[in-house]
This record gives sequence, C-alpha cells and structure tokens, in this order.
Amino acid sequence: MRIGGRLQAAIEVLEAIEQHHKPVANALKDWGSSHRFAGSGDRGAIGNIVYDALRMKLSHGYLMGDDSPRAIAFAVLLRQWGLTIDELKGQLDGDKFAPEFLSDAQISKFQNADLAQADEYVQGDIPQWLMDDFKTAFGDDWLIEAQALTQRPSLDLRVNTLRSTREKVLNSLSKTNAEAGDLLPDSVRITAENGPGRLPNVAADIPFAKGWFEIQDEGSQLAAALTDAQKGDQILDYCAGGGGKSLALSAAMENSGQIHTYDNDRRRMAPMIERLRRAGTRNVQLIEDDDALAQLLDNCDKVLVDAPCSGTGTWRRRPDTKWRLSEKSLATRLNQQKEVINKASQYVRPGGELTYVTCSVLPQENDAIVSEFLDENSNFEAIDLSQKWVELTGRDDVPRSHTGIGILCSPNRTGTDGFFVAKLKRVA
Repeated sequence: MRIGGRLQAAIEVLEAIEQHHKPVANALKDWGSSHRFAGSGDRGAIGNIVYDALRMKLSHGYLMGDDSPRAIAFAVLLRQWGLTIDELKGQLDGDKFAPEFLSDAQISKFQNADLAQADEYVQGDIPQWLMDDFKTAFGDDWLIEAQALTQRPSLDLRVNTLRSTREKVLNSLSKTNAEAGDLLPDSVRITAENGPGRLPNVAADIPFAKGWFEIQDEGSQLAAALTDAQKGDQILDYCAGGGGKSLALSAAMENSGQIHTYDNDRRRMAPMIERLRRAGTRNVQLIEDDDALAQLLDNCDKVLVDAPCSGTGTWRRRPDTKWRLSEKSLATRLNQQKEVINKASQYVRPGGELTYVTCSVLPQENDAIVSEFLDENSNFEAIDLSQKWVELTGRDDVPRSHTGIGILCSPNRTGTDGFFVAKLKRVA
C-alpha cells in the first residue's frame, strides 16, 4: 500500500472508533481482518497514524479547524511525521486509494493557526475537566507533563535474571536499537521509531520464548523494585492481574521465599501459568479462593497493591482511554482503591510493609487515597522512598509526588509511563 491507502485506512479506523466507541486495538484488528491483503508494514503504519492522531486529538483539531477523523489523520502526517504540504500532496497525487486532499481553506487554517493561542488543556491534549488535577500533581510543569503523555512510548523489557543477563539480552537484540535502560540495572529499552516505523515484535523471538526477558515498562519495574523484596520474604501480590510484578519480585528474591499472587478476577491470572513456566519461577503460588487468602491475614512481610485506576499514566500506549474517561468512571475507581488498600492492609504482619501502586498521575487516586488511609489507620505510617530511589537508580533527582508521600514517575520526569508508588509500614 502507498501512503494514500494507508491514510484512508487510518481515517476509516478512526471513524469506527468514533462512531461505534470501539477500543483502538479492536478497531485496528477488525480493519485488518476485513483487509487481509494489507501486509504487516501496512498495518503497522496505519496503526501509527491512528495512535498518533488520538494522542494529539485536541491540538490537531485546533490547528486544522476540524476534529474529524479525516482532519486529524492529515494532521498526523503534517505535524508528527514531518511532511510538508507539498510533499504530502505529491505523494498522494495519482493514488486512487488516497482520500481527497485538503482544501485551500483547510491548508490556510493549518498554516496560520497558532497553538499558543489555544486553551491550555488543548495545548496539553487532555480532557478539560482534568486540567486542575494535572496542576495539583505537577505544579508549574503540568503542561510539559501533559504534552509528554502525547509522545510515542518506548518498548521496555525487564531482564529475567533467573534465566539471563542484560548483556545476553542486548546481544540477542543486536538487530534492533535496544539499549540499557536508564534507571534500573536489569532494564532494556527500544526507542520508538518515527513516522511509519514500528517497534520490533520481540515476543516472537526465541530469547523471549526462553524466558530471558519480559515486556514491562520501566515504571512498572520500578514499582516492583521499590517493594524491596528480599530473599525468604512472604509476599502477597494483591490485584496481581497478569502477574508482571510477581515475576519481577520472584527474580529479585532469586526464587526463594514465597509470593502469593491474587486477583479477584481469576481469569486475569490464567496467562500466568505459561509465564511462570517460561520464566523459570518456582516461588509463586496462585491464590484461587478466599479460604487460601484468609490464611495470610497478618502474616505477610510485604504486600503489594497494584490498585485498579484510571490508567492516565498509560495514555501514551492507550490514548483512546484518555477520551473515554469520565468523572463517573473515575469515582468508581476511587471507591475501588479505598476498598483494596483497606483489604490488602489486613495481610501485613506487624513490622511489615504495604506498597500502594497505580498507573495514574491523578492526585485523588494517589496521595489522597494514601493520606486518607493513614488518617484512618494509626497502626500504619508512611516510609520515605527517597533513599531507596537513589539506591536503585543512582539518581538523586527523586520524583516525589506533590505531597511528598510517594514517588510519581512520568514520561517527562523519568522517561517511563506514569506510576505512583507509596510505601507504608505497619507499626503495631
């Protein structure tokens, strides 16, 4: 397919997302199923246009004077892919599959619009109702932080030290642009390509099948590392989902001690069976019923709570969720967070630790939840994570949350997805 056909296909996918409220991954899959002639390169380029368009939907719409799927798809090629009007017109001329080109009025609007004159939430490409929350979380840097969430994410890998070393993983990925990660000794990063370029499908490679590494954002790796799992610990991974953090904890513990992995939606844990086998993990026990969970009350050295959240920290990877988030759905998440932190705290032994994590940057899901919990539970106190951060990363620029009660990672601050981590100790 030429660029015109790819552009038209992206417009069709964006229309399906808008009209039928489909998740972006489903809309792209449906398009691919009905257009099997498209090669992997075509599908990758189409996906890039769609994701880029959704990441910067508001600012694209402002500059084009039109937020339709067609307008924002054209804006991707002109703003994010760096094509000039003349270059794009030249590439589309004679392509019978290309969409109709922009009108003179649309071209004039795009060339003369000044994004600096737009409302700040438009400049930051975030829902207007969340602007004050971003200001609370990030202060004067909030707009920079919001804009950083519109960029393409890297592909981050965690070296599984039970099976391999970072040197071996880097050598196995020598045909990619893989490099050592910035923050942790066992992380590897493959930087996103520009334009139609795609990240490699490393999950299809033999080293992945051998269990040498897991795909995991470095922010998520940090959240697991800040739990500070030690050999011989008894750990509960509450709200474990697919178990990525359990695998990281197991490697840190060198397969000693015990990790009890639990999620109230047991279907989410099903893929862990194969992941555990591939990783060579032997100290993870899947908790499938409440009776088994009850045996851990007051008995765990560490409890990790990866709470259900809005996912605002993952907007680079899931930009469609940015525009689906509502005040009602956020309120539901807040109630769930209050419930899980209280339930999970019951499993911490006296002197043990509770680590609360979200992949959100919103203060009401992070500092506010932890502060409220501490106010209501005098037998817990906050632990300052600054020293552990410096120890893990070798960096003294600790990304404290706005109250200082936890760590707040973000694409701008740490080059990762948005993650909040707070650590509490049970003192009685």
